[in-house]
Amino acid sequence: MYNDNFPYKRFKITLEFLQKHIEKDELILDLGIENPLSSLIKKNGYNINNTSGENLDIDRSTIKNSNAEVITAFEIFEHLLNPYSVLKDIKAKKLVASIPLRLWFAGAYKNNNDERDRHFHEFEDWQFDWLLNNTGWKIVDYKKFTNPVKKIGLRPLLRLFTDRYYLVYAEKI
Repeated sequence: MYNDNFPYKRFKITLEFLQKHIEKDELILDLGIENPLSSLIKKNGYNINNTSGENLDIDRSTIKNSNAEVITAFEIFEHLLNPYSVLKDIKAKKLVASIPLRLWFAGAYKNNNDERDRHFHEFEDWQFDWLLNNTGWKIVDYKKFTNPVKKIGLRPLLRLFTDRYYLVYAEKI
């Protein structure tokens, strides 16, 4: 089912990281609509629900009213104008989140055909750590990993050994 090609490598690493820190009986709210990664997590025995695609910068009622023990947020915070408020409003005691790291050799991601599919933030790891700390989270574990692409050129070569993703497990202080 898995191979080392994108997105399967990312899915495999994310699932293994989740399995390391979260029990299958814990209720999870995944920020973002149902997607192949959340479906894979569900197939692996987790009780996971997704938000409905609402703009979390404007409407955080699902987060505020959730009784989930764990919040997952996989490549969501970079799309938000105000990830600070979202992180502050989480009542769950556990957070598993990943972000694409800012790469010195590539500009911020922007889909010209879909305004919602753009990165407002591309963090360096220390910036995301600082954001988490300032919103009441303590990082317990983290993992960085690469995202090779099957293209020819300098950027694809750099992606072979430059970490692209930052995955964290944090607990509410």
